[in-house]
Amino acid sequence: MSTPVCKFNFFSYICGAMESLFRTHAYLVHHVHAPVRRLLMDEIDWRDRLIGIKGSRGVGKTSFLLSYAREKFKVEDRKCLYINMNNFYFQGHTISEFAHQFYEAGGRVLLIDQVFKEPDWSKELRRCYDELPGLRIVFTGSSVMRLKEENPELNGIVKSYNLRGFSFREYLNIKTGLNLKPHTLEDIMAHHGQIAAEVCRQVNPLEHFDSYIHHGYYPFFLEQRNFSENLVKTMNMMIEVDILLIKQIELKYLSKIKRLLYLLAMEPTQTPNVSQLAADIQTSRATVANYIKYLSDARLVNIIYRLGESSPKKPARVLLHNPNLAHAIRPHQVPRQEAIETFFQNALWGRHIVNAGDRSCTFVVDGKHRFRVLSEQPKRQLSGLYYAMDGIRRGDERQIPLWLLGFLY
Repeated sequence: MSTPVCKFNFFSYICGAMESLFRTHAYLVHHVHAPVRRLLMDEIDWRDRLIGIKGSRGVGKTSFLLSYAREKFKVEDRKCLYINMNNFYFQGHTISEFAHQFYEAGGRVLLIDQVFKEPDWSKELRRCYDELPGLRIVFTGSSVMRLKEENPELNGIVKSYNLRGFSFREYLNIKTGLNLKPHTLEDIMAHHGQIAAEVCRQVNPLEHFDSYIHHGYYPFFLEQRNFSENLVKTMNMMIEVDILLIKQIELKYLSKIKRLLYLLAMEPTQTPNVSQLAADIQTSRATVANYIKYLSDARLVNIIYRLGESSPKKPARVLLHNPNLAHAIRPHQVPRQEAIETFFQNALWGRHIVNAGDRSCTFVVDGKHRFRVLSEQPKRQLSGLYYAMDGIRRGDERQIPLWLLGFLY
Protein backbone atom coordinates (compact mmCIF):
# COMPACT_ATOMS: atom_id res chain seq x y z
CA MET A 1 0.00 0.00 0.00
CA SER A 2 1.44 3.40 -0.95
CA THR A 3 2.16 5.99 1.70
CA PRO A 4 -0.40 8.85 1.93
CA VAL A 5 0.68 12.18 0.42
CA CYS A 6 1.59 14.64 3.17
CA LYS A 7 0.46 18.26 2.55
CA PHE A 8 1.89 20.16 5.51
CA ASN A 9 5.29 20.28 7.14
CA PHE A 10 3.97 18.70 10.31
CA PHE A 11 2.55 15.78 8.41
CA SER A 12 5.69 15.59 6.30
CA TYR A 13 7.62 15.18 9.51
CA ILE A 14 5.23 12.46 10.69
CA CYS A 15 5.49 10.66 7.36
CA GLY A 16 9.28 10.96 7.37
CA ALA A 17 9.45 9.48 10.84
CA MET A 18 7.11 6.68 9.78
CA GLU A 19 9.30 5.89 6.79
CA SER A 20 12.38 5.80 9.02
CA LEU A 21 10.68 3.40 11.41
CA PHE A 22 9.59 1.16 8.54
CA ARG A 23 13.18 1.06 7.25
CA THR A 24 14.42 0.11 10.71
CA HIS A 25 11.68 -2.53 10.95
CA ALA A 26 12.69 -4.04 7.60
CA TYR A 27 16.35 -4.14 8.55
CA LEU A 28 15.73 -5.72 11.96
CA VAL A 29 13.30 -8.32 10.63
CA HIS A 30 15.75 -9.28 7.90
CA HIS A 31 18.68 -9.59 10.30
CA VAL A 32 17.00 -11.08 13.39
CA HIS A 33 18.94 -14.09 14.66
CA ALA A 34 16.48 -16.65 16.03
CA PRO A 35 18.13 -20.09 15.87
CA VAL A 36 15.13 -21.89 17.40
CA ARG A 37 11.40 -21.28 17.20
CA ARG A 38 10.15 -20.48 20.68
CA LEU A 39 7.31 -22.64 22.00
CA LEU A 40 5.48 -19.52 23.17
CA MET A 41 4.88 -18.60 19.52
CA ASP A 42 2.19 -21.28 19.31
CA GLU A 43 0.76 -20.72 22.79
CA ILE A 44 -0.29 -17.11 22.16
CA ASP A 45 -3.68 -16.38 20.61
CA TRP A 46 -2.50 -13.76 18.14
CA ARG A 47 -6.10 -12.74 17.39
CA ASP A 48 -6.31 -10.90 20.71
CA ARG A 49 -6.19 -7.13 20.33
CA LEU A 50 -3.82 -6.40 23.21
CA ILE A 51 -1.06 -8.85 24.11
CA GLY A 52 1.65 -8.28 26.70
CA ILE A 53 4.84 -10.36 26.69
CA LYS A 54 6.86 -10.13 29.87
CA GLY A 55 10.27 -11.55 30.57
CA SER A 56 13.52 -10.80 32.28
CA ARG A 57 16.18 -8.79 30.54
CA GLY A 58 18.21 -10.86 28.10
CA VAL A 59 15.78 -13.73 27.38
CA GLY A 60 15.06 -12.61 23.80
CA LYS A 61 11.85 -10.56 23.86
CA THR A 62 12.98 -8.31 20.99
CA SER A 63 13.99 -11.27 18.83
CA PHE A 64 10.64 -12.88 19.65
CA LEU A 65 8.69 -9.87 18.36
CA LEU A 66 10.79 -9.65 15.21
CA SER A 67 10.48 -13.40 14.60
CA TYR A 68 6.70 -13.06 14.80
CA ALA A 69 6.79 -10.21 12.28
CA ARG A 70 8.98 -12.21 9.92
CA GLU A 71 6.85 -15.33 10.22
CA LYS A 72 3.42 -13.74 9.83
CA PHE A 73 3.88 -10.67 7.60
CA LYS A 74 5.62 -9.59 4.44
CA VAL A 75 7.71 -6.47 5.04
CA GLU A 76 6.42 -4.81 1.87
CA ASP A 77 2.79 -5.09 3.05
CA ARG A 78 3.51 -2.50 5.76
CA LYS A 79 0.67 -3.88 7.88
CA CYS A 80 2.99 -4.80 10.75
CA LEU A 81 5.53 -2.47 12.35
CA TYR A 82 8.06 -2.93 15.16
CA ILE A 83 8.90 0.14 17.24
CA ASN A 84 11.13 0.56 20.28
CA MET A 85 10.19 3.15 22.88
CA ASN A 86 13.87 4.01 23.24
CA ASN A 87 13.54 5.90 19.94
CA PHE A 88 13.78 9.64 20.63
CA TYR A 89 10.80 10.23 18.34
CA PHE A 90 8.61 9.10 21.21
CA GLN A 91 9.93 11.84 23.46
CA GLY A 92 7.68 14.17 21.49
CA HIS A 93 4.86 11.85 20.43
CA THR A 94 2.63 9.52 22.39
CA ILE A 95 1.89 5.90 21.61
CA SER A 96 -1.75 6.62 20.76
CA GLU A 97 -0.82 9.54 18.50
CA PHE A 98 1.56 7.36 16.55
CA ALA A 99 -0.86 4.41 16.52
CA HIS A 100 -3.52 6.59 14.83
CA GLN A 101 -1.03 7.65 12.15
CA PHE A 102 0.08 4.07 11.62
CA TYR A 103 -3.51 2.82 11.36
CA GLU A 104 -4.48 5.56 8.88
CA ALA A 105 -1.50 4.50 6.75
CA GLY A 106 -2.86 0.96 6.57
CA GLY A 107 -1.12 -0.57 9.59
CA ARG A 108 -2.94 -3.28 11.52
CA VAL A 109 -0.39 -4.82 13.93
CA LEU A 110 1.88 -2.65 16.07
CA LEU A 111 4.73 -4.31 17.96
CA ILE A 112 5.95 -2.13 20.82
CA ASP A 113 9.22 -2.99 22.55
CA GLN A 114 10.02 -1.73 26.09
CA VAL A 115 6.62 -0.13 26.48
CA PHE A 116 7.38 0.98 30.06
CA LYS A 117 9.70 3.70 28.70
CA GLU A 118 6.50 5.69 27.98
CA PRO A 119 5.44 7.20 31.36
CA ASP A 120 1.70 6.79 30.69
CA TRP A 121 2.01 3.59 28.70
CA SER A 122 -1.00 1.80 30.18
CA LYS A 123 -3.34 4.74 29.61
CA GLU A 124 -1.98 5.12 26.08
CA LEU A 125 -2.62 1.45 25.32
CA ARG A 126 -6.15 1.76 26.69
CA ARG A 127 -6.75 4.74 24.43
CA CYS A 128 -5.56 2.74 21.42
CA TYR A 129 -7.79 -0.17 22.41
CA ASP A 130 -10.87 2.03 22.70
CA GLU A 131 -10.28 4.23 19.66
CA LEU A 132 -8.77 1.77 17.16
CA PRO A 133 -10.75 -1.48 17.27
CA GLY A 134 -9.09 -2.66 14.05
CA LEU A 135 -5.56 -2.42 15.47
CA ARG A 136 -3.79 -5.22 17.30
CA ILE A 137 -0.95 -4.32 19.66
CA VAL A 138 1.71 -6.67 20.99
CA PHE A 139 4.06 -5.14 23.54
CA THR A 140 6.97 -6.30 25.66
CA GLY A 141 7.73 -5.31 29.19
CA SER A 142 9.88 -6.16 32.14
CA SER A 143 9.04 -9.15 34.30
CA VAL A 144 8.84 -6.67 37.19
CA MET A 145 5.71 -5.08 35.69
CA ARG A 146 2.32 -6.03 37.10
CA LEU A 147 0.18 -5.52 34.02
CA LYS A 148 -3.23 -5.93 35.64
CA GLU A 149 -2.64 -5.39 39.35
CA GLU A 150 -0.87 -2.04 38.91
CA ASN A 151 -2.74 -0.92 35.76
CA PRO A 152 -6.49 -1.33 36.32
CA GLU A 153 -7.27 0.31 32.97
CA LEU A 154 -5.92 -2.84 31.30
CA ASN A 155 -8.03 -5.27 33.31
CA GLY A 156 -10.15 -7.44 31.06
CA ILE A 157 -8.49 -6.35 27.82
CA VAL A 158 -4.83 -7.47 27.98
CA LYS A 159 -3.64 -11.07 27.64
CA SER A 160 -0.32 -11.56 29.40
CA TYR A 161 2.38 -14.15 28.64
CA ASN A 162 5.87 -14.88 29.99
CA LEU A 163 8.88 -15.50 27.76
CA ARG A 164 11.60 -17.49 29.48
CA GLY A 165 15.23 -18.11 28.68
CA PHE A 166 16.25 -21.14 26.64
CA SER A 167 15.29 -24.50 28.07
CA PHE A 168 17.82 -27.31 27.90
CA ARG A 169 15.79 -28.75 25.02
CA GLU A 170 16.06 -25.50 23.06
CA TYR A 171 19.77 -25.31 23.84
CA LEU A 172 20.27 -28.84 22.54
CA ASN A 173 18.38 -28.01 19.36
CA ILE A 174 20.61 -24.99 18.80
CA LYS A 175 23.84 -26.89 19.41
CA THR A 176 22.90 -29.95 17.36
CA GLY A 177 20.45 -28.74 14.70
CA LEU A 178 17.89 -31.30 15.88
CA ASN A 179 14.18 -30.71 16.42
CA LEU A 180 13.64 -32.37 19.80
CA LYS A 181 10.08 -31.97 21.09
CA PRO A 182 8.90 -30.82 24.54
CA HIS A 183 7.10 -33.12 26.98
CA THR A 184 4.82 -32.55 29.94
CA LEU A 185 5.92 -33.43 33.46
CA GLU A 186 3.28 -36.17 33.56
CA ASP A 187 4.66 -37.70 30.35
CA ILE A 188 8.20 -37.59 31.71
CA MET A 189 7.26 -39.19 35.03
CA ALA A 190 5.32 -41.96 33.30
CA HIS A 191 7.45 -42.58 30.19
CA HIS A 192 10.91 -41.13 30.90
CA GLY A 193 12.67 -44.31 29.85
CA GLN A 194 11.12 -44.28 26.40
CA ILE A 195 11.57 -40.52 25.96
CA ALA A 196 15.22 -40.57 27.11
CA ALA A 197 15.99 -43.50 24.82
CA GLU A 198 14.59 -41.61 21.82
CA VAL A 199 16.63 -38.50 22.65
CA CYS A 200 19.81 -40.49 23.30
CA ARG A 201 19.52 -42.17 19.91
CA GLN A 202 20.08 -38.74 18.41
CA VAL A 203 22.43 -37.03 20.87
CA ASN A 204 24.22 -37.61 24.15
CA PRO A 205 22.60 -34.92 26.33
CA LEU A 206 25.26 -35.21 29.02
CA GLU A 207 27.86 -33.84 26.59
CA HIS A 208 25.95 -30.53 26.57
CA PHE A 209 24.41 -30.35 30.04
CA ASP A 210 27.31 -28.71 31.89
CA SER A 211 27.63 -26.07 29.18
CA TYR A 212 23.93 -25.28 29.55
CA ILE A 213 24.29 -25.01 33.33
CA HIS A 214 27.10 -22.50 32.78
CA HIS A 215 25.80 -20.37 29.91
CA GLY A 216 22.82 -21.86 28.07
CA TYR A 217 19.81 -20.05 29.52
CA TYR A 218 20.33 -16.60 27.99
CA PRO A 219 20.26 -16.28 24.17
CA PHE A 220 23.22 -13.90 24.14
CA PHE A 221 25.56 -16.87 24.64
CA LEU A 222 25.36 -16.97 20.82
CA GLU A 223 27.04 -13.58 20.55
CA GLN A 224 30.76 -13.22 20.04
CA ARG A 225 31.28 -11.67 23.45
CA ASN A 226 32.39 -12.86 26.87
CA PHE A 227 29.24 -14.48 28.22
CA SER A 228 29.92 -14.03 31.94
CA GLU A 229 30.83 -10.37 31.53
CA ASN A 230 27.70 -9.81 29.45
CA LEU A 231 25.55 -11.57 32.03
CA VAL A 232 26.98 -9.48 34.88
CA LYS A 233 26.11 -6.32 32.93
CA THR A 234 22.62 -7.68 32.29
CA MET A 235 22.14 -8.46 35.98
CA ASN A 236 23.12 -4.93 36.89
CA MET A 237 20.62 -3.59 34.35
CA MET A 238 17.92 -5.80 35.88
CA ILE A 239 18.49 -4.10 39.22
CA GLU A 240 19.17 -0.56 38.01
CA VAL A 241 16.34 -0.38 35.45
CA ASP A 242 13.89 -3.19 36.03
CA ILE A 243 13.79 -2.71 39.78
CA LEU A 244 14.86 0.85 40.60
CA LEU A 245 13.26 2.60 37.63
CA ILE A 246 10.01 0.66 37.39
CA LYS A 247 9.50 0.38 41.15
CA GLN A 248 10.63 4.01 41.58
CA ILE A 249 13.28 3.25 44.20
CA GLU A 250 15.89 5.89 44.90
CA LEU A 251 19.37 5.30 43.47
CA LYS A 252 20.96 5.48 46.93
CA TYR A 253 19.44 2.07 47.75
CA LEU A 254 21.06 0.37 44.76
CA SER A 255 24.05 -0.95 46.71
CA LYS A 256 21.78 -2.48 49.35
CA ILE A 257 19.80 -4.46 46.77
CA LYS A 258 22.96 -5.64 45.01
CA ARG A 259 24.54 -6.71 48.29
CA LEU A 260 21.36 -8.56 49.25
CA LEU A 261 21.48 -10.51 45.98
CA TYR A 262 25.11 -11.40 46.65
CA LEU A 263 24.35 -12.59 50.19
CA LEU A 264 21.43 -14.71 49.00
CA ALA A 265 23.61 -16.23 46.28
CA MET A 266 26.29 -17.22 48.78
CA GLU A 267 24.03 -19.40 50.95
CA PRO A 268 21.19 -20.70 48.74
CA THR A 269 20.79 -24.02 50.56
CA GLN A 270 19.79 -22.39 53.86
CA THR A 271 16.59 -20.79 55.01
CA PRO A 272 17.27 -17.05 54.74
CA ASN A 273 17.85 -15.32 58.06
CA VAL A 274 15.93 -12.14 57.40
CA SER A 275 17.09 -10.46 60.61
CA GLN A 276 20.74 -11.11 59.78
CA LEU A 277 20.24 -9.96 56.18
CA ALA A 278 18.60 -6.77 57.45
CA ALA A 279 21.60 -6.12 59.69
CA ASP A 280 24.07 -6.88 56.88
CA ILE A 281 22.55 -4.35 54.48
CA GLN A 282 21.50 -1.94 57.25
CA THR A 283 17.78 -1.82 56.68
CA SER A 284 14.60 -3.23 58.20
CA ARG A 285 13.25 -6.77 57.98
CA ALA A 286 10.22 -5.52 56.04
CA THR A 287 12.48 -3.81 53.50
CA VAL A 288 14.51 -7.00 53.06
CA ALA A 289 11.29 -8.90 52.36
CA ASN A 290 10.29 -6.30 49.77
CA TYR A 291 13.72 -6.39 48.12
CA ILE A 292 13.62 -10.18 47.87
CA LYS A 293 10.23 -9.88 46.20
CA TYR A 294 11.63 -7.34 43.72
CA LEU A 295 14.58 -9.63 42.94
CA SER A 296 12.10 -12.43 42.33
CA ASP A 297 10.01 -10.24 40.02
CA ALA A 298 13.16 -9.39 38.06
CA ARG A 299 13.85 -13.14 37.66
CA LEU A 300 17.09 -12.93 39.60
CA VAL A 301 15.90 -15.26 42.37
CA ASN A 302 13.09 -17.72 42.95
CA ILE A 303 11.33 -17.72 46.31
CA ILE A 304 10.47 -21.20 47.54
CA TYR A 305 7.95 -21.63 50.34
CA ARG A 306 7.02 -24.60 52.45
CA LEU A 307 4.04 -26.62 51.32
CA GLY A 308 0.82 -24.74 52.06
CA GLU A 309 2.57 -21.41 52.62
CA SER A 310 3.03 -18.33 50.46
CA SER A 311 3.80 -14.62 50.80
CA PRO A 312 3.96 -12.93 53.28
CA LYS A 313 5.22 -16.04 55.07
CA LYS A 314 8.97 -16.40 55.47
CA PRO A 315 10.55 -18.26 52.52
CA ALA A 316 11.96 -21.71 53.16
CA ARG A 317 14.66 -21.07 50.54
CA VAL A 318 15.70 -18.43 48.05
CA LEU A 319 17.51 -19.83 45.03
CA LEU A 320 18.94 -17.94 42.10
CA HIS A 321 16.54 -17.98 39.17
CA ASN A 322 18.80 -20.13 36.99
CA PRO A 323 22.27 -21.71 37.36
CA ASN A 324 23.89 -19.32 34.85
CA LEU A 325 23.46 -16.56 37.45
CA ALA A 326 25.30 -18.58 40.08
CA HIS A 327 28.31 -19.02 37.80
CA ALA A 328 28.32 -15.29 37.05
CA ILE A 329 28.32 -14.32 40.73
CA ARG A 330 30.60 -17.10 42.01
CA PRO A 331 32.89 -18.30 39.19
CA HIS A 332 34.35 -21.78 39.86
CA GLN A 333 32.70 -21.89 43.30
CA VAL A 334 29.25 -23.34 42.57
CA PRO A 335 28.77 -26.70 44.32
CA ARG A 336 27.26 -29.32 42.04
CA GLN A 337 24.30 -29.98 44.33
CA GLU A 338 23.42 -26.30 44.36
CA ALA A 339 23.68 -26.08 40.56
CA ILE A 340 21.41 -29.05 39.91
CA GLU A 341 18.81 -27.94 42.45
CA THR A 342 18.77 -24.51 40.82
CA PHE A 343 18.35 -26.17 37.42
CA PHE A 344 15.46 -28.29 38.72
CA GLN A 345 13.43 -25.44 40.17
CA ASN A 346 14.09 -23.24 37.13
CA ALA A 347 12.99 -25.99 34.72
CA LEU A 348 9.66 -26.36 36.53
CA TRP A 349 9.16 -22.67 37.32
CA GLY A 350 6.31 -20.97 35.46
CA ARG A 351 4.23 -24.08 34.76
CA HIS A 352 4.38 -25.82 38.12
CA ILE A 353 4.38 -24.90 41.81
CA VAL A 354 7.62 -25.89 43.51
CA ASN A 355 7.70 -26.02 47.30
CA ALA A 356 10.49 -26.87 49.68
CA GLY A 357 10.56 -30.48 50.79
CA ASP A 358 11.36 -32.05 54.13
CA ARG A 359 14.25 -34.29 55.22
CA SER A 360 13.20 -37.03 52.82
CA CYS A 361 12.79 -34.93 49.67
CA THR A 362 14.25 -31.81 48.13
CA PHE A 363 11.12 -30.38 46.53
CA VAL A 364 7.38 -30.99 46.37
CA VAL A 365 5.90 -30.25 42.95
CA ASP A 366 2.27 -29.20 42.51
CA GLY A 367 1.56 -30.23 46.09
CA LYS A 368 1.83 -33.97 45.38
CA HIS A 369 4.99 -35.08 43.55
CA ARG A 370 7.92 -35.52 45.93
CA PHE A 371 11.36 -35.22 44.33
CA ARG A 372 14.89 -35.73 45.55
CA VAL A 373 17.52 -34.07 43.37
CA LEU A 374 20.76 -36.03 43.59
CA SER A 375 24.19 -36.11 42.00
CA GLU A 376 24.95 -39.60 43.35
CA GLN A 377 23.00 -42.81 43.58
CA PRO A 378 20.96 -43.01 46.82
CA LYS A 379 21.96 -45.70 49.31
CA ARG A 380 18.33 -46.79 49.34
CA GLN A 381 15.23 -45.57 47.52
CA LEU A 382 12.32 -44.38 49.61
CA SER A 383 8.83 -45.28 48.46
CA GLY A 384 6.68 -42.49 47.09
CA LEU A 385 9.64 -40.40 45.90
CA TYR A 386 10.87 -39.53 42.45
CA TYR A 387 14.63 -39.15 42.03
CA ALA A 388 15.94 -36.51 39.61
CA MET A 389 19.39 -37.94 38.97
CA ASP A 390 22.32 -35.94 37.67
CA GLY A 391 24.87 -37.61 35.44
CA ILE A 392 22.75 -40.43 33.97
CA ARG A 393 21.56 -40.70 30.38
CA ARG A 394 18.59 -42.97 31.14
CA GLY A 395 16.70 -43.69 34.33
CA ASP A 396 14.95 -46.64 35.86
CA GLU A 397 11.43 -46.71 37.31
CA ARG A 398 11.29 -43.69 39.62
CA GLN A 399 14.79 -42.48 38.80
CA ILE A 400 14.46 -39.76 36.15
CA PRO A 401 17.45 -38.24 34.35
CA LEU A 402 17.73 -34.68 35.59
CA TRP A 403 18.49 -33.33 32.10
CA LEU A 404 15.13 -34.61 30.83
CA LEU A 405 13.31 -32.10 33.05
CA GLY A 406 14.81 -29.49 30.72
CA PHE A 407 12.33 -30.70 28.10
CA LEU A 408 9.26 -29.17 29.76
CA TYR A 409 9.21 -26.28 27.26
